Amino acid sequence: MSYDFQFDGLIPYWNQFAEGVWLTIQLSVAATIAGFVLGTLCAIARAGGSPSLKAIVGCYVDVIRNTPLLVQLFIIYFGIATLGLRIPANVAAIIALVVNIGAYVCEIIRAGIEAVPKTQIEAAECLGLSPAQTYWHVILQPAVERVYPALVSQFVLLMLASSITSQISAEELTAAANRIQSDTFLSFETYIVVGALYLALSFLMRWVLLGIGFVVFKRQRKLGTAL
Repeated sequence: MSYDFQFDGLIPYWNQFAEGVWLTIQLSVAATIAGFVLGTLCAIARAGGSPSLKAIVGCYVDVIRNTPLLVQLFIIYFGIATLGLRIPANVAAIIALVVNIGAYVCEIIRAGIEAVPKTQIEAAECLGLSPAQTYWHVILQPAVERVYPALVSQFVLLMLASSITSQISAEELTAAANRIQSDTFLSFETYIVVGALYLALSFLMRWVLLGIGFVVFKRQRKLGTAL
């Protein structure tokens, strides 16, 4: 059995691929930043908050981590619409991605916080650091640095998971591919191109995030030494 690839038939659609890639990047960056903030706050609350706050955050984490992202997306987009509040597809996509990644980031950072040796905290107190300085420089920053590779991997998975948002017509890369293949009937070629683009985006996102981490943590270590 032979197959004659016709990638040249996709050339007129390069702009649609580009628009899909651009929206995928926008969704990923927005969800990564907001999800990191949400996850960090939840990790702090779960590691050292009041019992009631720990219970609330724990419930959020358990629910999100044990239900499919697609179901969460449908609840936000279709479910809320039945209550009279219609959310644009792209906004619903970002909300769903943030809520989902926040739960995973929470557990990753919490593990880093709990791995900080008690002796380091005691040493910081002996040096006269305030509670805020101790938490920021001795607990939180080292915790994030320790688990940063795991965070990077989770954010890359988030970018790949953004393809699910095509189910609510968010015009990211997979949605663009679905539209292109229905117009051209070149399904095999279309999804090969899309797979290659996702692969390139994965490597790009990983390199960028690792580069940011290298710069930020190197600077923080210098500031910590100065303190």
